Amino acid sequence: MQTPRCQGFTLLELIVALAIFSVVSMLAFGGLLSIQDSREHITRVSAELTELQMAFTILGRDITQLVPRGIRDEFGDPRSALIGGGFGLSQSIEFTRTGLRNPTGRPRSHMQRVGYTLKEDKLVRLSWSVLDRAQGAQEAEMILLQNVESLKFRYLDASNRWVTEWPANLTNVSEVSLQVPKAIEVTVDVKGWGSLLRLYRTSGEQLPAQVVSDGNDDGDGHDDDDA
Repeated sequence: MQTPRCQGFTLLELIVALAIFSVVSMLAFGGLLSIQDSREHITRVSAELTELQMAFTILGRDITQLVPRGIRDEFGDPRSALIGGGFGLSQSIEFTRTGLRNPTGRPRSHMQRVGYTLKEDKLVRLSWSVLDRAQGAQEAEMILLQNVESLKFRYLDASNRWVTEWPANLTNVSEVSLQVPKAIEVTVDVKGWGSLLRLYRTSGEQLPAQVVSDGNDDGDGHDDDDA
């Protein structure tokens, strides 16, 4: 009787099978890495976008509730309702806003002094617990944005002209102004996002159809508004 012949793979067939399996595994692993990198990128960009939207929402809420109320600083000296300006890429702003919520019904003002500045490449919101400050009063800081390269403000005055310092047209640096601009333009340069511009109306003011630019304007008018 003839012995049945054993069936199996030859060495060459095994080598070919292993080679095919290796190629398929490398392609699958590369695709998995690509999907993972895309997911991490989308998650990071989504988080940054949320941070940007929240920062501009808070900034817009403060500016649109700007009121012409001056204060006294830690030394008892009067200060204007809005103070803005600076040099180079790091400008700042400080003003009085209304609409401060009081859910507990405490006997306090509905107005608040707030400010925005750039500290160590971070956009920081400053706030004070009282309007007229006592000596040693400390402001509270809230970081709104990271990796900020520049912060600039411009102000639309009563003559519909853009200025980079406020108060504008004061004859004496010690003079105090309760005037507020019609609108405030904010430009934030964020790493990875470029230059972001927002234009906010102040309370009770309507933007004109056309604004007259000063010598520093690039001529585009900037008549868009942040919703």
